[in-house]
Amino acid sequence: MRHPIFTSRFNSRHTLLTAGVLLIIAIIAAAVYSRSGAKTAALMPPAGGPAPAADTVKLSDSQLASIKVAAVADREFVIEKEAVGTIDFNQDMSVAVFSPYQGRIIQALADLGDEVKKNQILFTIESPDFIAAQSSLISAAATLDQTSSALGRAKGLFASKGIDQNDYETAVANQQSAEGALRAARHAVAIFGKTDAEIDHTVASRQVETALIVKSPITGRITSRNAAPGLLVQPGNPPAPYSVADLSTLWMLASVPEADSPHFKVGQPVKVSVTAFPGRVFGGRITAIGATVDPNSRRISVRSEIKDPDHELKPQMFATFVIRTGAPVRAPGVPQNGVVREGDGTMSVWVVGNDPHQFTRRSVTVGHRQDGYDEILEGLQPGETVAVNGAVFLSNILYGGAS
Repeated sequence: MRHPIFTSRFNSRHTLLTAGVLLIIAIIAAAVYSRSGAKTAALMPPAGGPAPAADTVKLSDSQLASIKVAAVADREFVIEKEAVGTIDFNQDMSVAVFSPYQGRIIQALADLGDEVKKNQILFTIESPDFIAAQSSLISAAATLDQTSSALGRAKGLFASKGIDQNDYETAVANQQSAEGALRAARHAVAIFGKTDAEIDHTVASRQVETALIVKSPITGRITSRNAAPGLLVQPGNPPAPYSVADLSTLWMLASVPEADSPHFKVGQPVKVSVTAFPGRVFGGRITAIGATVDPNSRRISVRSEIKDPDHELKPQMFATFVIRTGAPVRAPGVPQNGVVREGDGTMSVWVVGNDPHQFTRRSVTVGHRQDGYDEILEGLQPGETVAVNGAVFLSNILYGGAS
């Protein structure tokens, strides 16, 4: 059996605890009600005025001063596709200059970056094969002279019965054999690039040239040099002593998505821009389109030939090309600062109503973006007035992010 005093004290403490809890709950409820009432009062329209629409914002005079508005007008939007790529040499006008003969380089006469003309000497080499061919030429010419002289004497002796017919025919055969040997020797020297006049000079002077010259096959610029005096070179053995390229035209190599590939055709004009020359546009045309799709990137190679008469572009520059793929279209255009991308991905503009202080958010469908303007496909008509600067500010007010 509990003691009456203990029971009384326990009941008193329990009563006090219960009263405290109820008091705290009452305070919290009053605070919540007060805030809710204040928020409701803030959102309520002024007495006697209509309630604003859910997507409408009304600005004060000071807020309106930061907003710029303009009437929507039709603009011409060019149907274009864009791709990125790199600048490269025009491989149709780029030549690796090898020595046609084995030998040792004597002189390298052109340096990297030099402008050269067609048939300008690039380097000279000393070739044992060339020296041997000239020696054979001189020997064959001397043999022909000797056999021709012997044939002349044989003719006189045969006419006077000084030799028999067998000796005469031997002299004729020797002379004809010497003529054939000389023709073969001349062809052997001509293989080294010597003209008939130069070969005749070698035969007349009986002098052997020690140096062969290698000329540039095209007019252009030296794009690589591996030649050095004393270097042994062989025909077709890389690296080439020199590379020469005509840089008046270059290639741009780009990859385009396979979905865009039907829009590209050989011969279409392109506009190319590079980061090294902001604001500059280089013209060109598509010269080739890849026959297959890359299985990894799902892209197709497109090659364009770009005009660069001032030699400003450099191979391996990063570049962007834009190509017109259709006739221009006219549609309402809004400055890009006047179009807001919402959190759900939709695009919207703020339209001014009869009250210049009141703006209504309207969803639109955006097409092309060109020259700082967005093409509006749906949701806006020419002549309507929209916010062209400060649209983001209006959206922030609507969603409670600004005041």
